[in-house]
Amino acid sequence: MAPRAYWKGFLRLSLVSCPIQLFPATSEREKISFHQINKDTGNRIRYRKVDEDTGEEVPSEDIIKGYEVAKGQYVEIDQDEIETIALESTKTIEIDEFVPKSEIDDLYNIRPYYIAPDGKVGQDAFVVIRDIIEKMNMVALGRVVLTSREHVIAMQPRGKGLMGMLLRYPYEVRDEKEYFDDIPNVKISKDMMDLAKHIVETKSGHFEPEKFEDHYETALKELVQKKSKGFKIEAPKERAPAKVINLMDALRRSVKEERLSGRKQSAKRSRKRIEGQKEMLFTISGKKTGKEEARKPAPAARRRKAG
Repeated sequence: MAPRAYWKGFLRLSLVSCPIQLFPATSEREKISFHQINKDTGNRIRYRKVDEDTGEEVPSEDIIKGYEVAKGQYVEIDQDEIETIALESTKTIEIDEFVPKSEIDDLYNIRPYYIAPDGKVGQDAFVVIRDIIEKMNMVALGRVVLTSREHVIAMQPRGKGLMGMLLRYPYEVRDEKEYFDDIPNVKISKDMMDLAKHIVETKSGHFEPEKFEDHYETALKELVQKKSKGFKIEAPKERAPAKVINLMDALRRSVKEERLSGRKQSAKRSRKRIEGQKEMLFTISGKKTGKEEARKPAPAARRRKAG
């Protein structure tokens, strides 16, 4: 079954346009989620929308949006009034400019989407837009309305299609100085840096997301399975944090532990290799060729001749 598009519209570069569809590039559907239930009855808990003063439930058709201009005072806005804001980006992503990817700060990234042609009509135009973005080695910036909000979207080629990344507005990004200004400028000695460098080198590798493991999600699944089978759940004993005298001592101990860990891993690989060789040798030595079997007389035949 083909995935359902999250948004459909047009992608336009100047006078070139084509119908497109957006699909969420990520999903959290596989993660464990919990319902809220009544501890006494085991029934699901449901939320109702009630009037703050009367406590009475309010039907959805009687609920409108309101902006608080003062304490307890609201400017009421209904859906028809919101729809009078006719933004072209509700149905069309207009490419406004092209920028180098290196200039987009990671702080502005929100959520990725896959962008693909919507049907066969306009596929040539889609390929032209995709290929020119790739050839220029740039990122295309446009605007799109999703969930009643206009977002800036950065588009770049990915495989045969495009990947669109929603971007935050400047007012949504906090100033780092509020959090980093109190960090002192500490001068680190060369010995400390050498030890830290050694630790980094022993842990260096390549980005392989297929090796990522969600330990918490795995533990949650095991917890649910144990609980459903009636096992008693006991809290693990807390490990006392290692006492470290100073930073230099911590670095030295870290290097020592990394070396021991490396030796254990190497020994483990060697054992697996030796075990594999033993299995291979056993198979070869235990195998008999057809000529050897032919040369060796059958015991039953010798007994008949002796008799």
